[in-house]
Order: sequence, then structure tokens, then C-alpha cells
Amino acid sequence: MLDLDRIRHDTRGVATVNHLNNAGASLMPAPVADAVVGYLREEERYGGYETARARRDDLEDVYDALAALLSVGPSELAITDNATRAWDLAFYGLRFGSGDRILTTTTEYAANYIAYLQIARRTGAIVDVVPDAATGEIDVDALDAMIDDRVKVVSMNHMPTNSGLLNPVAAVGAVTRRHGVPFLLDACQTVGQVPIDVDEIGCDLLTGTSRKFLRGPRGVGFLYVRSSMLDRLEPPMLDLHGATWVAADRYEVRPDARRFELWERNLAGEVGLAVAVRYALDVGVQAIWGRVRHLAERLRWALAEVPGVTVTDIGAERGAIVTFTVAGMAPAAVRDVLAADRINVSVSSRAAARLDMERRHLEAVVRASPHYFNTEAEVDALVAAVDRLAGGVTYG
Repeated sequence: MLDLDRIRHDTRGVATVNHLNNAGASLMPAPVADAVVGYLREEERYGGYETARARRDDLEDVYDALAALLSVGPSELAITDNATRAWDLAFYGLRFGSGDRILTTTTEYAANYIAYLQIARRTGAIVDVVPDAATGEIDVDALDAMIDDRVKVVSMNHMPTNSGLLNPVAAVGAVTRRHGVPFLLDACQTVGQVPIDVDEIGCDLLTGTSRKFLRGPRGVGFLYVRSSMLDRLEPPMLDLHGATWVAADRYEVRPDARRFELWERNLAGEVGLAVAVRYALDVGVQAIWGRVRHLAERLRWALAEVPGVTVTDIGAERGAIVTFTVAGMAPAAVRDVLAADRINVSVSSRAAARLDMERRHLEAVVRASPHYFNTEAEVDALVAAVDRLAGGVTYG
């Protein structure tokens, strides 16, 4: 059972804003923000190198905390400066040649799809999109039928940027394991809201971020690499942290996933991420998942009752991203009017998820994303504000 009073006491931002943009960047709990600021204060007083040596245990804890969260080994984790960098290190570490195939979904993120296109242009690889099931998530049977010996990776999101759908990643993992194909999972929208056990999913590579549902600081991401995959990847860049210069003409790469790290990183952010993960573990990810599903479904149901509002979510199973449009108003205008009322939401544009948005004839959608610290009253306040914009009957 969530102690909502304590959680909201720890979330100083709830006193000033109704924050429903957690899929963008969440409100940090006070212990997380204090940990980041405290580390920077130590650097201010004692120096950056000296603080890093003194806080070695705290800096190492980010690996142990994430390992506990994801049910992986600490040596299988690398810390990066954001989730996109983590994903790029994994994807660009794979080896592609002419005719090799990359399988992905219709709901893929723009940043990832652009990388597919670049590799295709550079190497002659082919990007193939797996069809959807009737409810919008990846069709696992279609995926199974598409895999052949030219497929070098199945790369996909756990939850897209423009809908709350949850892809059936464990079923995908069962298929990729059977075929012996690497599985790269972008979990930037699910780590922190959905319980994740890497072995249950069966992915070989997983990336995530601090700033979204983990409620950590910006400027920190992470990469999981299954130990059996390490020697199948070539880090696209190395420095004296990821490798050791052992002779004038030779270097040796680290034996663990930290080969993907660079020496200079956001150490204050890493300390904050460790505290954020520990905070989520203390609250309980299963409890968080139950809470966010409840709030998101309440929001979907209520918005669907407002005349002029169309809820655009798809998926058989859905999480804490709720998207919608208001007739006669651009989504950016809706966002801005709500912001004037101190209600934070975001916008997902066609360019962020082109394949899915084009096929559904959507230019942009308003994106609301509640988290476990939000209240039913905050969700209802958003619906009431949207109702006023849509010119309907006041929601109550």
C-alpha cells in the first residue's frame, strides 16, 4: 500500500504544479534532488576528483541499485549521459552488412528509426517493420514468421512515446531466444512504472533513463548488456575508462559492460539516479504499477466522456501515457492553455513516431502521463480543464 502522504511530502513540486508530464521528465523526490545538490556542494568545496574519491561507494551504488531493479548483475550495466546515448552505444556496437535485416515496430521512436536509416544507408542493411496485432501492439506471430538468418537484431520499444500501449516483450523475447537473434529493448518509458525482470523478458540489451518514471535527474541514462553479448558488440568509441592502453600498439577492453562508458560523466547525476532507484524500490515497483494504471485508466475513461475530445491510445495492455486531441484546437495550444493553469502535459508530434502517426492520420496529440505521486483530484482537474476548452459540460 502506497504511503501517498509521505510520497507527496517528499515531492516538493506538488505544491506549485499539477505535474502530468512524467513521460517527459518527472518531479524528483526531495531526497533525490538533495543528493544531487549535496554532491555538487562537495565538489564546490573540495574539488571534483577529490569528491569522486571520497564518494566512491555512493557512485558504485548506482550499479547495485539498478541491478536490483532489473534483476541483472552489476557488471552487466553501464551508466551513460542519457538514454539515447545508451541505446546508440548498443545499436551502433552491432555489426551490419549489405542485406542484413533490422526488425522493429510501427510505434518506434524517431531517434531509433533515424539510426536504423543511417545504418541502412551506410551498410546496405534493410529495415523491416513487423505488423501490428489488431489492438496495436507488435504481432508476435508475424515477428516469428519474419525472422530468417539475415536478421541481425530485433529492436523495439517497450512503450511508445505517443500511446500508453505496452508491447508484449516477454513473448518477443521467447521468439528471439528460440531463433538466437539479439533483442534490443528501449525501456525508457517503462523503467520506474512497470516491474521489469530482464530474464523474464529475455532481452539481450536494454536501455533506460533517469528523468522519466524513475524520477531521477536529467542527463543520466543506462545500458544493460547481457554478459553473453559482450563479445558480440564492438563499443563504437573507447577511452581510458572503457579500455586500458597496455602497450604502445595495443589496448585491452574492460571485461564488463563498463567498456561502454566514458571516463568523464555526470557524477552528481549518477548519485541522484542511485537515490531515485532506491526510492522506487522502497515504494515498491509493483505498487507503483498498480497506482499508475489506476490513474491512467481513470483519465482515459473521463476524457472519453468529454464532447469534442478523442482519446488516441491503442494497445491491449496500457500504462501511464494517455494521449488525446481536442476538436478545433492544436495540441500545442491545449498544452499552453493548461500550463497557464499550472497543469503540465506534453505534445507528441508526427515526427516523433511517424509510422504510427501517419497510418492513424494524426499530426499531433496531447500527452498526459500521471505517476504514483499524483492524486485522483489532479487527474480530475485536468479533465475539467479540458472540458472547459472543449466547450462541454463541466466535469465533476
